[in-house]
Amino acid sequence: MAAGPQDLARVVRLTGVRDARVLETVAQVPRAAFVPTVARGHAYRDEPIQIPGGQVTTQPSLVARMLEALALEGHERVLEIGTGYGWQTALLARLAADVVSVERLPELARAAERNLRRHGTANAEVIVADGTAGMEARAPFDAIVVAAAFTSVPAPLAAQLVPGGRLVQPIGPGGRDEVTLFERGGKGIVRRRSVTPAHFVRLYGAYGFDAD
Repeated sequence: MAAGPQDLARVVRLTGVRDARVLETVAQVPRAAFVPTVARGHAYRDEPIQIPGGQVTTQPSLVARMLEALALEGHERVLEIGTGYGWQTALLARLAADVVSVERLPELARAAERNLRRHGTANAEVIVADGTAGMEARAPFDAIVVAAAFTSVPAPLAAQLVPGGRLVQPIGPGGRDEVTLFERGGKGIVRRRSVTPAHFVRLYGAYGFDAD
């Protein structure tokens, strides 16, 4: 029998993810609908998948760890930086009330929009823009998740969080990073804890790495 979302959820649980809502959502959203057609046979393995633009999707268990760290309850407005093919976006749309996802590569944004539309996801919007600048017109956000690495949290992202809001981002040079949970405190953003070591692509933009 071919593997499916529930098999992936079981694998994710074995990696240590315990949030019941996150595990249930992984079991409900078909990752095969959010990867290139040629890669669908590998969709339910806990591994990254190559996508256009020299990018890769985030490993499913790592996505789940990052979403677990956000501790979403269902009422939140979430900003996602780095849409990719939209699987994490679709998970967020089930875990939160409203999702704004920013993707710098138009080709990936178009693919994600198609995938989300086919999946029936109505509460997520994909915008082509510089993710390091956030989305000030839609701020503030209750939670922000960044799917690319930089050495610090971009100032605009920190500023667009509500007080007490949570942000998860890989901190590092890209390829040797520490996924970290931050919280917006009274005097700015505060590091709360390390989530997991990981390997991410670099975060490019005006407040990230120089794409040139």
